Amino acid sequence: MLQFVDPYNYDVLLNEKEARLNKQFSTFNLPVLEVFQSPKQHYRMRSEFRVWHDDDELYYIMFDKQTKQKIRVDQFPPASQLINSLMPILIDKLKSVDLLRRKLFQVDFLSTLSGKMIVSLLYHKQLDELWLKHATRIRDELCTQFNVNLIGRAKKQKVLINKEFVIERLTVDGQILTYQQVENSFTQPNTKVSINMLEWAIDCTRESQGDLLELYCGNGNFSIALAKNFNKVLATEISKTSVRSAQFNIKQNNISNLTIIRMSAEEFTQAIEKKRTFHRLEGINLDDYQCNTILVDPPRSGLDHATLKMLQTYDNILYISCNPETLYHNLLVLNKTHEIKRFALFDQFPYTHHSEVGVYLTQWLIV
Repeated sequence: MLQFVDPYNYDVLLNEKEARLNKQFSTFNLPVLEVFQSPKQHYRMRSEFRVWHDDDELYYIMFDKQTKQKIRVDQFPPASQLINSLMPILIDKLKSVDLLRRKLFQVDFLSTLSGKMIVSLLYHKQLDELWLKHATRIRDELCTQFNVNLIGRAKKQKVLINKEFVIERLTVDGQILTYQQVENSFTQPNTKVSINMLEWAIDCTRESQGDLLELYCGNGNFSIALAKNFNKVLATEISKTSVRSAQFNIKQNNISNLTIIRMSAEEFTQAIEKKRTFHRLEGINLDDYQCNTILVDPPRSGLDHATLKMLQTYDNILYISCNPETLYHNLLVLNKTHEIKRFALFDQFPYTHHSEVGVYLTQWLIV
């Protein structure tokens, strides 16, 4: 077992993370912190490994962040049981075919709770028809035990053996939701904690009135789960791949009140304030939406000043953050107009200092 994964010490580490977060945000008048634990092992649905060549031997490695030394990885306790089951079988098959192992430098795994996987093989060489023939054969052999697709990657080259996505099905708040997850695109790594996040957001907004606006919606993860709590939902995302997945997911889940537009948060702020017009908004009248709740799940850099000011015009704010530092600074602004009603820690990344945080705010009542 890798040294940084100690299931017997998990509760102690989580308590330390909880205490650190409470101390960091102690300047605010906080409600009781809601804490959502991770499974202690097999919680990551995604894993990436470098591949080490040692004469006839071939094995997965990771690098120690402090010492930079390589660590051989035959099994990886943080990864899903599905990934751990496939790892030794795949490496043995790759070892047996010189064309498949030559110039291979990385293997990426994406798995789902619903039993599907994608494996990406990354090479320092171009992939030809002979590579495809051998890779297709081992993929067919793997499919006698696993539901798996293979992808070969090289510089400016991507070779699909079947599909570039998997379908995940999650039970969320008593409802089965379907999500397309595309290889090399962002998905939450800890799916069981992600379900906690979705159910927490549903609970925060259960009695909502009006419409919802979401910025940084990705593949529609939150929008689809929350659509039942609102009359209409308008969501924005800048990534073309994520927007395509979101549109696919809308159809798969029969959501009729959700519209996705491809825009950045900064662009949408300019559009809603009528400072700029965008062809991408053709056919969409922003004035038709009565959004009094806004959901943001920004990158680690947090929200820009203009978007922060826009958030302050909404009655309710649901803020999901992967960086407590930027969340803290954003809350210094938002807390001037809004009161923190719910505060949650989602342990997406056990055994690390990283914390995923959720905050639900409502406008201060003026008496």
